[in-house]
Amino acid sequence: MPHTTVATLEKRLAELKRVHQPLWVYDIDEACIVWANAEGLDLWQSESVQELSARDLSKDMTQVVTRRLQQYQQDFVRDESARFTEYWTVYPNGVPQSVELLFSAFELDDGRMSMFCEAQGFQKLSNDALRSSQALLHTSVMISLYSDQGEPLYRNPAARASAGSNGERLHEHMVDASAMQRILGSSEPEVDFVARVHVGEGKGKRWHDISARRCLDAVSGESAWLVSEVDVSQLKATQERANFLAEHDTLTGLPNRNHVSVVLEQRLAQMSARAQQGALIFIDLDHFKDINDSLGHEAGDKLLVEIADRLRRLVGDKDSIARLGGDEFLVLIGPLADEDVVDKRIRELKQHLAEPMTLQGRSVRVTPSIGVSLFPADGENIDELMSRADLAMYHAKDLGRNEAAYFTREMSEAVDSRINLESELMVGLNEEQFSVCFQPRIDVQSGEIRGAEALVRWQHPVRGLVNPADFIPACEDSGLIGKLGRFVLTQAVIAQRVWAERGHTLKISVNLSAVQFAENTLVEDFMRIVDDNGGDPHFLELEITESVLMGNDQATIGKLQALVDYGFHIAIDDFGTGYSNLSYLHRYPISCLKIDRSFIAQIETAQPIIELIISMARLFDLDVVAEGVETAEQLQALKAYDCQEYQGFYYAGAVAPDAFTALLDRGSDEAAA
Repeated sequence: MPHTTVATLEKRLAELKRVHQPLWVYDIDEACIVWANAEGLDLWQSESVQELSARDLSKDMTQVVTRRLQQYQQDFVRDESARFTEYWTVYPNGVPQSVELLFSAFELDDGRMSMFCEAQGFQKLSNDALRSSQALLHTSVMISLYSDQGEPLYRNPAARASAGSNGERLHEHMVDASAMQRILGSSEPEVDFVARVHVGEGKGKRWHDISARRCLDAVSGESAWLVSEVDVSQLKATQERANFLAEHDTLTGLPNRNHVSVVLEQRLAQMSARAQQGALIFIDLDHFKDINDSLGHEAGDKLLVEIADRLRRLVGDKDSIARLGGDEFLVLIGPLADEDVVDKRIRELKQHLAEPMTLQGRSVRVTPSIGVSLFPADGENIDELMSRADLAMYHAKDLGRNEAAYFTREMSEAVDSRINLESELMVGLNEEQFSVCFQPRIDVQSGEIRGAEALVRWQHPVRGLVNPADFIPACEDSGLIGKLGRFVLTQAVIAQRVWAERGHTLKISVNLSAVQFAENTLVEDFMRIVDDNGGDPHFLELEITESVLMGNDQATIGKLQALVDYGFHIAIDDFGTGYSNLSYLHRYPISCLKIDRSFIAQIETAQPIIELIISMARLFDLDVVAEGVETAEQLQALKAYDCQEYQGFYYAGAVAPDAFTALLDRGSDEAAA
């Protein structure tokens, strides 16, 4: 008891010795009792004030109780006449003692504010009543009772901590005036009000989920409002971040393709209504792949960020710029006075984007190839304009790169090339130029191979190895995607059966495009392929994109359910980049989410959405697979986030079936050793 003396307190409190109810003075700062009358000593099971004051009551005190006592101290400092009555359970020598207490201010000799405690009675409560009073004290849910005029009648400790002051009225607490009016303005006898609103906490403006119910005050019998609140500020921030990431590129912060399809379409509609003209500029960086190959992906990412910043400085309006992916950017300008405005903007883009920058101590310069389509001459919607600006951009590359080209109707070379590609695809399918490789799916915690993704490869006799991004769209446009998809599934089923016969139980996943999914005979075709090749559908997974689910119709549900009933698992590929919607996970028979590689590449800045996806998956009892893991740091982060599986070049790329078998056998040998 360093700040006051028992003797001094004895003089000040001498007249209270004749009071026959337990009394004591509690030093809030030092967490000890500095004075007690005889009845107080009996309650605390102590023989003397000296022995009682030597007890450190903070040792077994919870943080909630500590904060509650500090709240009282702050209120006493503001108003020494304040008095509070609560039902408490104290623990003298570890034995619980329930008592109704009256707390009032008591200033110590050194000026510090302590608390005078009077035991009002030892009414015995039922176990349920006693426990409910303790729950009200310790819960993090904020419980308050307000009069019809919004005056505070009661706050539990959590609610008191959120209030600016003990006397803070309801309208002072709630920032949202409309929500406040809906509560206090209601004249109904029984009303439930539920909303997510801004509140003015002592910590600053926060988001609370509020539930308000009209009731009667148990003390006065008058009408009152019982308000419960839960702080959801962090959840709100995470949701807003997730919404932002769904429509923005995680690397550059620019709008992505999802944003373009909505916002730029709206701008075109506005220009159309006013008979205005515009231009869509498609930008592709020349030889960007060389930067990645020579300086690494980190340097390539820095280059993309710098290009995005230059576009912002040049164009200004962020809604007019987008990154479509890779090294492709989009700029919408308009309304236009004439085409000279477009020519001027092209010159500015070529000049500013081609300025040297320093990467890893080296001066690097990239040039843009630019394609332009005009609105409405070349297209009346964003998809048409993008397609034609893309054709113009490829024509600019054909001109020698670092060039700009306007779309013209004479650009039939690109269309002819597409037709030729489709013809070559048909030949390639008939002459077995296609093969299937498998990329391992690894258990994040154990490092064991749990499955594989089947990936198609095209070894063209003249072109060489053709990128799937080049021929898959052509397959979809030409109607060949069904034949190619059945080929891939067949190879996946055979591999699953062979590996199972060798003692390897693996889940093999196969990509299913939206065009392929729309085929009427899809379910029957897939069931026949599995049956004919002796596969087990329970170890086969079909990966679909969110675009398949956007129709939200009964036919989609029926087709997915039929596949699942047969034994297939359904995974959502590239989850988080499209119109991610919780209703998908509830409405459709999904069993796995695959986190898009773009989030893994920027795992630090994309942490909120990765953790949100994993949390959603856990909530819906879904598996989670992270795609595109290339570094040990990314894998360590996924372990911390409790992700289940991953795939990526950090473990292995896609390999031929024989090489994958070798990986499996090596893993088995290591496990046996």
